[in-house]
Amino acid sequence: MNGVIDVIVVGGGLAGLSAAYGLAKAGIEVLLLERGDYPGSKNVTGGRLYLEPIRSIFPELWEEAPFERCVKKERLSLLAKISSLTLEFDSEEIKGQSYTLLRSKFDKWLSEKVEAQGGLIIPQKKVTGLLKENGWVKGVVVEGEEELRSNIVIIADGVLSPLAQQAGLKEEISPHRVAVGVKEVIQLPQEEINKRFNLRDNEGVAHLFVGEVTEGVFGGGFLYTNLDTVSLGIVIGLEAFTDSKEVSEVPRLLENFKSRNEVYPLIEGGEVAEYSAHLIPEGAFGLTKKLFGNGVLLLGDAAGFALNHGITVRGMDFAIASGFFASEVVKEAKKRNDFSINTLSLYESFLRNSFVLKDMYNFKNSSEILWSVSRLYNYYPRLVLEFFKDIFFVPAENKEKLWKTFCRYSKKLFCDFQTYKDLWKLRGL
Repeated sequence: MNGVIDVIVVGGGLAGLSAAYGLAKAGIEVLLLERGDYPGSKNVTGGRLYLEPIRSIFPELWEEAPFERCVKKERLSLLAKISSLTLEFDSEEIKGQSYTLLRSKFDKWLSEKVEAQGGLIIPQKKVTGLLKENGWVKGVVVEGEEELRSNIVIIADGVLSPLAQQAGLKEEISPHRVAVGVKEVIQLPQEEINKRFNLRDNEGVAHLFVGEVTEGVFGGGFLYTNLDTVSLGIVIGLEAFTDSKEVSEVPRLLENFKSRNEVYPLIEGGEVAEYSAHLIPEGAFGLTKKLFGNGVLLLGDAAGFALNHGITVRGMDFAIASGFFASEVVKEAKKRNDFSINTLSLYESFLRNSFVLKDMYNFKNSSEILWSVSRLYNYYPRLVLEFFKDIFFVPAENKEKLWKTFCRYSKKLFCDFQTYKDLWKLRGL
């Protein structure tokens, strides 16, 4: 390619594709470079997309988006070695607020929408560096050789984002700020999924697991129903591997999870259609120094836009929104013919006035809190399950009064000073 391109987007995930779609739709020349075989070929999510925060963004897309199922049932399970407790919330009121999806299908569809608007996507291109001149980002270096020049580079290359570090926008990420997720997509007939999960038509289940699934360390398990597949996996804090576990143990943890009585009957007879692994930002926004620079913007996971609140785990809505606001800022920069921080700083202003930075700042300590309260993943689930075991168990001798059982476990819980320390931390969630 010769000349200067208006915008180069690095990364074909939801953030990069959303930015490219908004730009192409506005008639701005945009080139998206993706190192995978096609956008979505290497992208991984649990996964579900919370649609409410972004429903007004690109509204023309959502009616035809290739969602799998509309989540109607929320489940949460506490796991011990041989026992569990599951809570289910089932409501028509939450139906439609979130949808399950498969990134390989969804991202490919969105890339086709970008191309239909006139955007250019080139796969199998790895960007290895930035072209920098006098404090400006002026383009990218592809595979260490080819130089492509542009007015603006949009960095959306994922959680590690070496380009963001080169641009001076982000510190090097540490294991404390990252979790590793592994996932299988298991094929089952649609009717069988409906039967096993007590669902109708396109209704879906989102199920989170905590406790023994990670053998007592930060993380958990997840299960999402798709149309004719089930997405099943675990997430575990990367720091756990430096403390007490080896990375090679992750497949074993996943197999143990799949074999549990709470899970196996739901996937029995299914065939594994896909296996994937992914690094997930956990509080990584704290490592982001700036979201913009002269000729450069930072989006999605690369900016640390992910939020683990324990009950809700979000990232895709942040990615799409950051891509949208990036495209809006670039349109303004193009109009002014000013690609400096004077105009690109509007990106942060837009984000501050949206749910993105409002939620990121409101819950900025969530991951740190969940990391620090280690008894959430071992002691507390075990205590709750022991309590329910004693409630339901009828011994050969006289059974203890329920009130006495309740008082005995309350004493265990609230006569422990560590409980109050943990509650003090958890108030920040």
